[in-house]
Amino acid sequence: MLMDIIRARHSIRKYTDRQISRGDMELILEAGNYAPNAGGGQRSMIVGVLNKELTAKIGIMNLAKFNRQNLIGSYVSKEQPSVIDDADIKNGFYNAPAVAAIFGQNNFMFREADAFCCAENMVLQATELGISSCIISRGAETFESEEGKSILKEWEIPENYSAICFVILGYIDGEQPQTKPRKPNRTKIIE
Repeated sequence: MLMDIIRARHSIRKYTDRQISRGDMELILEAGNYAPNAGGGQRSMIVGVLNKELTAKIGIMNLAKFNRQNLIGSYVSKEQPSVIDDADIKNGFYNAPAVAAIFGQNNFMFREADAFCCAENMVLQATELGISSCIISRGAETFESEEGKSILKEWEIPENYSAICFVILGYIDGEQPQTKPRKPNRTKIIE
């Protein structure tokens, strides 16, 4: 049942070195490709990376310009700490062995919404496959360096596209986190 998958999905930030299979990556990318998109335009592009070293390199680039000063008072998790919780984390992809980068067309009003719809479909598909995941922001700044621009050129990403977000993928190192209780009064039905 879909609600079981939705309830089982957690943002994981601790990974083993075990790589996901190409077949699983293809299915996860397909789930992203079938996400809702503004006007049915299918403008988002998704690149899956199954190279641990390249994934780590991009994860480090993801944090290169990360400004911690805007995070005062923020806290994410003791069990699955984020870069918000631990300044010693140097890889924005938390050492996950695989990543999917989601790109949107520049100057398109709904590019972020389209990209995050792709990401949500992808993390749900990953959950169904028993693969851990987490959606990571800071897309555009990740590829601002000359090294980043070189990677985009190698990947043949059109110049009028930029990264919006990432879905990191792998297998959890440790126990699955407990689902947090939902805060009350966040949903209403008006008749």
